[in-house]
Amino acid sequence: MPLGTPTPEDRNFMREAHAQALASYEAGGVPVGAVMVENGAIIGRGHNRRVQDSNPVSHGETDCMKNAGRRPNYSGVTMYTTLSPCMMCTGTILQFGIPRVVIGEAKNFAGNIEFLSERGVEVVLMHDDDCIELMSRFIEERPDLWYEDIAGNE
Repeated sequence: MPLGTPTPEDRNFMREAHAQALASYEAGGVPVGAVMVENGAIIGRGHNRRVQDSNPVSHGETDCMKNAGRRPNYSGVTMYTTLSPCMMCTGTILQFGIPRVVIGEAKNFAGNIEFLSERGVEVVLMHDDDCIELMSRFIEERPDLWYEDIAGNE
């Protein structure tokens, strides 16, 4: 499974996604953030709001898409997400035809990188230290919320 190489622009937009993850963490939520970019501009921002909204499907990527609003198509969009997408968010990316996804980290949660790649999505995995550290800290501090978020068991 070949992965793309991050660009300097990717690093800048991942900082924006990380800021969203930090906002969720500081509000007592799961620290996953996302931004959607088209033509070098952010068109949507979001973060995991499951805890804040008591909504099990309010993940970082879905919140970002909600905040970006309706669009006729997503063919020129890149999704930046701090954590490898779960199956629900992977399905959302595929459903709307987002062609490129830049992922901050997959160390704490492997997600569905291969599934996306096999379906023609260009995937860039950054192995971002800030994203890894924030999620690691959260999992250590709040394993109950983490396992609830991924519908897993401790």
